[in-house]
Amino acid sequence: MKKLLTAFAAAAVLTSLPAFAAEKLSVAATAVPHAEILEFVKPTLAEEGVDLDIHVFTDYVQPNVQVAEKRLDANFFQHLPYLEEFNSSRGTDLVSVTGVHVEPFGAYSRKIKSLDELPEGANVVIPNDATNGGRALLLLQKAGVITLKDEGNILSTPSDIAANPKNIRIRALEAATLPRVLDQVDLALINTNYALEAGLNPTADALVIEGADSPYVNILVARSDNAESDAMQKLAAALNSPEVKAFIEEKYQGQILPTFE
Repeated sequence: MKKLLTAFAAAAVLTSLPAFAAEKLSVAATAVPHAEILEFVKPTLAEEGVDLDIHVFTDYVQPNVQVAEKRLDANFFQHLPYLEEFNSSRGTDLVSVTGVHVEPFGAYSRKIKSLDELPEGANVVIPNDATNGGRALLLLQKAGVITLKDEGNILSTPSDIAANPKNIRIRALEAATLPRVLDQVDLALINTNYALEAGLNPTADALVIEGADSPYVNILVARSDNAESDAMQKLAAALNSPEVKAFIEEKYQGQILPTFE
């Protein structure tokens, strides 16, 4: 009887101990490809004691705001030039944790098959945020459509155009809306994540597209106070793993390019 009571007592102690709790890491992301990549690494992180909580956003502002205000831990949707411009204009102190992939930026049209067919006074739309707007203008310059006053300025705006032989008319719209107006314009310069969501194939459909040497590497972003946390570093390692490299190459077939070995 004494042994039986001892066994019951031991069992009671064990059941009263708290269960192992995984550390939660909340990450904001745009749907494609960022949330898809995070969903891919989620099971691996769970095995390492990290509960990855993915929040999908459709814009480029709130993911940074939410992290800066400590409502979320990190985000995965942007490139470094965008982050630097955001920090500068908003007074935030968000930091890059690691680079993951490049999404080559492209120009799309439903009305023409080549930029040589771009008509006089063509209606062209670009993203309205500073870095992606400048990125769009740099791509138009690379394609010979325009010339900029400062040919390497990633923050160029339409007012910085030095030569515009076809007198194209450029309007800046919110990046997420650009695929939706594609039928209404002659040319739209669209971020790859939004192009993919709209069913466009950057490698097949873009009339001109950035190369693999693009400096716009998409990064995992956190705050300076949590960038070195154990959970964040586990996520960074997972995003730079051979498994993720293979996943990106197989799923996106060159539309997205991993930037790590």
